[in-house]
Amino acid sequence: MTDTVLELTDEQRMGVSAAVDLMRGRSTLVLTGAGVSTDSGIPDYRGAGAPVRNPMTFQQYLADDRYRRRYWAGSHLGWRRFAQAGPNAGHRLLAELEASGAVSGIVTQNVDGLHTRAGSTRVVPLHGSMDSVVCLHCGQFFARSDIAQRLTDANPWLTEDEAARLAPDGDADVTEIDAFIVPECTVCGGMLKPDVVFFGEFVPRERFREAQAMLTASDVLMVAGSSLVVNSGIRLVEQARRQRTPIIVVNRGITKGDGRAAVKIDAGTTEVLRSIADQLAV
Repeated sequence: MTDTVLELTDEQRMGVSAAVDLMRGRSTLVLTGAGVSTDSGIPDYRGAGAPVRNPMTFQQYLADDRYRRRYWAGSHLGWRRFAQAGPNAGHRLLAELEASGAVSGIVTQNVDGLHTRAGSTRVVPLHGSMDSVVCLHCGQFFARSDIAQRLTDANPWLTEDEAARLAPDGDADVTEIDAFIVPECTVCGGMLKPDVVFFGEFVPRERFREAQAMLTASDVLMVAGSSLVVNSGIRLVEQARRQRTPIIVVNRGITKGDGRAAVKIDAGTTEVLRSIADQLAV
C-alpha cells in the first residue's frame, strides 16, 4: 500500500477550487469506485493498465459446479491478500470529511470494506462485502474468515501463489480446480456464495433505495474513482441530474458521467481529496 500523494497540475487545482465552491456549506454524498482503493494495492477493473477480465456471471455460478469450483479456488487464493489490504489516505480523508459534516455519507461500488475500516459511519455497500458469505437456500450468513478456514482444511494442497493476479473483487487467477472441494452450508447443505453482487445479478432493492434516499437528502454528488460503467452508479448520477443536484466527477480518464458533471477533475482520488479537505479546513 502507498499513501504517496502526487502534486496537482494547474488545471486540476482549478477543478478542485470549483468543487470546493460547490461543496462549501453543503452536504455532499460520495459515490466511490475501484479507483479509491488502488492506493491500497487493490487493482482497478478498467483503469490504465488493468488486465482484460471476463468476470463470472451469476447465471454461470448457479448453473455449473465447475464454475463454482473455479470461483472459490480463485477467491480463496486472493482472499488473504485482499483481506490484508488496509485503508489508504483517500479512505481516511473521506472519513474525516464525513466527521466534519462536509460529506453526508458514502455509497460504494467496492466490496473491500475499507471505508468502514477507515472510520466512515454512513456507508452503503451497493455491491455487498467480501467479509460475508450467504447460503442461497436458507439465507444463513457466515463470516468469510470462517469459510476461508473451511476451504483451507478441505483443500490443504492449495497454497497461496504470490504470483496469482489479484482482482478488485478479491478473486485471483487459478487453473487447477478439478480437485477443489467447495464448502456447503452447515445449516441446510445449500449453495454458498460471497455476499457480493455478481455480474448479471441485481443490487438488492432495499440497498439501492437507501442510496437513493441519501442522495435525495444531499446537496451535491461527488463521484470518486469510478468510470460509471456499472449500471448502479450511473443510475444514481442520472437521479442527481434529474433532481438538479450538482455533480463532481473525480477519476483518471473518461467516465460515463462526464457529460452530466458540473466539475470534472481528471486525477487520482487521494490527491484531490487531500486538496479538497485542506481547502475546507478539515
